[in-house]
Amino acid sequence: MSKARLPHPNLQIETQASAASLRAIGGIPPPSPTVSSPDGSSAGNIRVVVRVRGINAREAERGATCLVEIDPHTQTTHLYPPTEGDKSHTRKIFDKKSFTFDNSFWSGSPSDPHYATQEHIYDSLGEEFLDHNFAGYHTCIFAYGQTGSGKSYTMMGVEGNPGLIPRTCEDLFERIEAYRSPDVSYSVRVSYFEIYNEQVRDLLAPRTETPRYLKVRESPTEGPYVTDLIELPVKNYAEVKRFIELGDQSRTTASTKMNDTSSRSHAVFTLMLRQVHHDVNTDETTERVGRMRLVDLAGSERANATGATGARLREGGNINKSLTTLGRVIATLASSSTSTNISRSKKEVVPYRDSVLTWLLKDSLGGNSKTAMIACISPTDYDETLSTLRYADQAKHIKTRATVNEDQVSSAIRDAQVDALQETIRSLQLRMAQEADARQSKEHEIQNRQLAEYQNQVSQMQRLMEEQQQVAEVKVKSLQTQNETLRLHLKLAVEGRRFSSNPISMGSEAGGGMSRSNSTLSRSGSLRRAGSVRSQGQQQHNLQVEDEGLGAESEFGSEDEMDDFITEIEIRCDDVLKRVGSFKRKAAEDKTRFMLNSLHEGSVNDGRP
Repeated sequence: MSKARLPHPNLQIETQASAASLRAIGGIPPPSPTVSSPDGSSAGNIRVVVRVRGINAREAERGATCLVEIDPHTQTTHLYPPTEGDKSHTRKIFDKKSFTFDNSFWSGSPSDPHYATQEHIYDSLGEEFLDHNFAGYHTCIFAYGQTGSGKSYTMMGVEGNPGLIPRTCEDLFERIEAYRSPDVSYSVRVSYFEIYNEQVRDLLAPRTETPRYLKVRESPTEGPYVTDLIELPVKNYAEVKRFIELGDQSRTTASTKMNDTSSRSHAVFTLMLRQVHHDVNTDETTERVGRMRLVDLAGSERANATGATGARLREGGNINKSLTTLGRVIATLASSSTSTNISRSKKEVVPYRDSVLTWLLKDSLGGNSKTAMIACISPTDYDETLSTLRYADQAKHIKTRATVNEDQVSSAIRDAQVDALQETIRSLQLRMAQEADARQSKEHEIQNRQLAEYQNQVSQMQRLMEEQQQVAEVKVKSLQTQNETLRLHLKLAVEGRRFSSNPISMGSEAGGGMSRSNSTLSRSGSLRRAGSVRSQGQQQHNLQVEDEGLGAESEFGSEDEMDDFITEIEIRCDDVLKRVGSFKRKAAEDKTRFMLNSLHEGSVNDGRP
């Protein structure tokens, strides 16, 4: 294996920020932002740094040659063409390429001169962006490169050698402890999500068998955001570390021919810092909000190199799609930033919405944010390294315009706002009271109208019941009259039967009576005419009874027929009496039930239980 090209031993790596521990111990307040325009915005290009990893075991096994050289004095990265014996390349024409960036870091071997450690990366990049967060700016740092180029190692690190994200979180809380004051309050919230196959999944949410994907929306003021994303408040670095480990366990990874733990998704870790400062002398309250997005992108890959098939191949296709869209966005932004004479109507539309990744990074790439890109490259792959370097070289031309996210309110303005809010509250309360009174009056009117209708209905039903009761009484009297008539007919029938059983004696008694009456009349001619008339009436009554008895005997052929007739008449009378009694009971029950219902409805309308 050829010896790797190393940077010059007398050159030192330059950083643009002091050590985190010194800043925390010294208690130096965050630097004030550099304001370059009257509106408080700060314009600048995306900061781009390059980091070269060392040769891994697979590359050493196949005898790969280091093709990259770093000049830390000029921050220049040189890419040399592969040797004739190197079979890993696919290009036919190779040239030496040189690129200059804001920083170039060599991380080949710890024994190499000017080896850039994880601490060097943070001191030169992460601490400066944390300064911007305390100043009230939004920031973003994302790592880009081919699969297996060291992106996750740079952003997350390993146990005992943390990367940019853990060091940033630790320094954040160290500064909060150092800056702590009765006049300043701090609050920090974190979120962690991944973009897998162009879908967003919360890494801090409990993992289920069926993944729960979130939707992306866009606010006119805040820009794109993820709906229902969990944002957790944290008070110290230990809590942040626990959430990072929880999210890393849920992140989607897989093994390929180029990387045993290849990230199959883009991971976005977000810190939201909120500061509230109250000035006692001026009685002014200032609120600053700074958001830092730390993005670990999935690596670009080629299917023939990774040997991906099935789900891995589909994942690689979606990864390349989002990274290709990111490249188009960067190219469009870089072109618009370098063009000066192109009218606004002729500017090319930036394809943010072609990918979920670029949509969520819209503000970070071309909006209100200070952004940095870490281009991680392999020292042995000419084609992929050249692609990444060209990608990074294009990104450094993008200009962003970050503004301080600050809300400053004086005591007079605050008091005026409070008075205005109180007046609004009073007017709303008065309006609600008026509406409540009007609604109550209307409801009371409706209730009174309904009560009147119910009372009218009750009166009508009472009259109807009275009419029905009168009809029932008439029917009862009629039935009673019929019953008495039947009883009288029955009595007459029984007496006729008894008289018909001895007609001879009955006739002799009648004759005797008549001869005695005649002899009396002949002997006592002095009797009055009325007595004679009464005697004749008695004789006529006796004859009529006798005639009825004879008629009854002639109507029924035998005594059995008369008994049957009498029995039938008795049965009918009993049935009529039963029906009369049942009808009277039902009429009484209906009247009682109706009166109870009327009383209950009246109590409900009056509000009584």
